[in-house]
Amino acid sequence: QVQLVESGGGLVQAGDSLRLSCTASGRAFSNTAMGWFRQTPGKEREFVAAINWNGGRTYYSDSVEGRFTISRDNAKNTMYLQMNSLKPEDTAVYYCAARNTIMAHTITSKYDYWGQGTQVTVSS
Repeated sequence: QVQLVESGGGLVQAGDSLRLSCTASGRAFSNTAMGWFRQTPGKEREFVAAINWNGGRTYYSDSVEGRFTISRDNAKNTMYLQMNSLKPEDTAVYYCAARNTIMAHTITSKYDYWGQGTQVTVSS
C-alpha cells in the first residue's frame, strides 16, 4: 500500500506560479512511478505529467508542456509539480498518483494509488 498526500494548492492570478508537492509513505518510493492528474466538475480526470522511478523520464500533456515541470526527490519520498505561467483553464483539483512499477504512464487507469487532491484556482 502507498499513501499519498498532496499540498501546495491555492488561489493565484493568471501568470503566477505554484508548486505542488506529493509526499508518499508505504511502498519503497524509489521503486514507484508517479504522476499528476487533474479534474474539473463534470469532466474526466486528465493526465498532466508523469515521472519514472528515478526521474530519468518525464511526460507532459500538450496543454502544460513548457509551463509545468515534474520532479521527484526520492530521499524525501516527495514528488513535485512546478507550475508556471498559470492560466484560468489550469483551474482544477490536482491529484497525485502512484504505480506499482518503475515505469511512468499517461493513462489514469494504469495508476494504483491516489491522493485526496488539492484545489488549484487561477483567476483571470
